[in-house]
Amino acid sequence: MNKVIICIILLLNLIVSNAQSRWTLNQDGSISWYVKENDSHKDHIEMAGLKVATVLRYGVSDSGAFLLNRSMVWPMLRTIPNNTHASLMRRFAMNVLDQLTVNGQSMQKERVKKITLNGTMVVESEFSLPRNGSVELKRILFPSVTKPAFCEKYNIRNLGKVPIAIEIPSLRSELLTDPQKGVDGSYRLLTVIEGQAYTVLQPGDEISFSATFAGYSKGASELELNIDDELEARKALVASLYDNLILETPDSVLNTMFSFAKIRGSESIYETKGGLMHGPGGESYYAAIWANDQAEYINPFFPFLGYEIGNKSAINAYSHFARFMNPEYKPIPSSIIAEGVDIWAGAGDRGDAAMIAYGASRYALVQGDKAIAEQLWPLIEWCLEYCHRKLNEDGVVTSDSDELEGRFPAGEANLCTSSLYYDALRSAAYLAKDLGKQSSLLLGYTRRADILRKNIESYFGAVVEGFDTYQYYKGNDVLRSWICIPLTVGIDERKDGTIKALFSPRLWSKDGLLTQGGSETFWDRSTLYALRGIFACGEIEKAIEYLKYYSGKRLLGDHVPYPIEAWPEGNQRHLSAESGLYCRIFIEGMFGIRPTGLRSFTLTPRLPKTWNEMALRNIKAFGSSFDIEVEREGAKILLKVIENGKIVMKKKMNDGQTYQVSLKK
Repeated sequence: MNKVIICIILLLNLIVSNAQSRWTLNQDGSISWYVKENDSHKDHIEMAGLKVATVLRYGVSDSGAFLLNRSMVWPMLRTIPNNTHASLMRRFAMNVLDQLTVNGQSMQKERVKKITLNGTMVVESEFSLPRNGSVELKRILFPSVTKPAFCEKYNIRNLGKVPIAIEIPSLRSELLTDPQKGVDGSYRLLTVIEGQAYTVLQPGDEISFSATFAGYSKGASELELNIDDELEARKALVASLYDNLILETPDSVLNTMFSFAKIRGSESIYETKGGLMHGPGGESYYAAIWANDQAEYINPFFPFLGYEIGNKSAINAYSHFARFMNPEYKPIPSSIIAEGVDIWAGAGDRGDAAMIAYGASRYALVQGDKAIAEQLWPLIEWCLEYCHRKLNEDGVVTSDSDELEGRFPAGEANLCTSSLYYDALRSAAYLAKDLGKQSSLLLGYTRRADILRKNIESYFGAVVEGFDTYQYYKGNDVLRSWICIPLTVGIDERKDGTIKALFSPRLWSKDGLLTQGGSETFWDRSTLYALRGIFACGEIEKAIEYLKYYSGKRLLGDHVPYPIEAWPEGNQRHLSAESGLYCRIFIEGMFGIRPTGLRSFTLTPRLPKTWNEMALRNIKAFGSSFDIEVEREGAKILLKVIENGKIVMKKKMNDGQTYQVSLKK
């Protein structure tokens, strides 16, 4: 590691250590902001359930009071025009506490003590009372798992030495939206406070009440919302996600952010009339699927987690894209929107067929179900043939744009599309073998991949800004963050120059990778791909330092606790699929899992020098449940794969060795 890189790492670690002072790790896996005097700050976080999403804009005021604005999204309450962004949205800034009184007066002089995140938001405050005494208030904020409502539970405890009188009204507010702006006419929005009768609260006693914000279509029955049942359902969902695909490393920040990423990556799935649809979120992208966010980024993650709703949404997404296969090999749309009834193809062909082939083939392999693989096979085969027909005279794949949809130039053929097509060909060859397809097909895909790898080198390989790396498109003379893509698919001929370029001041910033050298724009997805690729090609010590920096900033800094989309676009929204990409850094990068069959994979663990062990537990992939344990034994690495409690592989190995694993079940 050269001196420039070391200096950059030290500087970034200093920056993030300052940012980390806001949030703290807790032993139960949550994080908390212990609010100090004069510690005003504002942030936003997205939460979701099957019928609703909410972006909470929250914070602490200069006086120490809690600030809250709920940005509600109902993805299945469609508005006119019924386009990509046509989910009913409303903001509710209502302060529920304004409705109640203590000793005949409104509650004032709030002092927030702590805010805790762990799939819910818990806000703990203290209020001083006019005639001495004080009360403690706990807010618990979360979306319903299955109902179109955001839920809030309030708990008040008397901290004083004398009884206090509390009046909590029951209130109901109903709003009917403009019928001319709804696909199904007017929608009904209900705000309900389930109050209590006049109560005298003795010292040390407590009382609870709730508030809910719900949305219904015309004629839909109002659903019963029991706040305790809804809270238990949310906690049960979070616990189920924590209990599968468990990351164990010596670094508690990495372990915790991995757990948080599982929540955000999994919760943003909506029960639409077109089936379960994973949506990016961000107050823009719901009840719809994209070839990049869903087919490429998040779907290949779900089989490892074993999340049933996630797996169903993945199969449904590929099934929707399969509707658009055609004998003329016209492009598949980039996005299927409005619960599956329309499409978006505003950026032309973005390399979408390569994205889908890449994701669907990896998904089929990792899922390990032959019937599902057979179901997805026609789509994979069609997308590969589409890409083959789009090869130019230099043998790389042409497209109208890339996943950035024209925000930055991508030329007639870009590095990302050809790299994804290359990996898809490799995966399809593995899949064809396990499905018993004709050997000529398998050999054909393998031969095409070998040729494409050479063409990628000859067409994209270049010295850019002094680095021996890739031009993102022909004629590109400015460094781009997506030069990391080859590293993630096993193309490592230019890894040294590419890694130097990625970590150079031209691309790496305090917020991760800049999209283009010299710009201010950053998108987390390229940083997440880069970290995965750098681990995968064996540059462990460089990768771990930057991963620790990135994770500390995103989990414990000023905007927490998930990976984000971009800046300045979207103001660092917590789009969901990026959290899947974060988890894949560990699965495919650090542990080096590469599927090679429905029941097999290669394993290339990358154990940092300062670590003695790491493990992934309760992996729900390849039709099985298994653990991977990696331990340092002197100069060697001890690798164990444990399937259903039985050791199926135990090897001593050198750093960087790859082993083939075949599961027994």
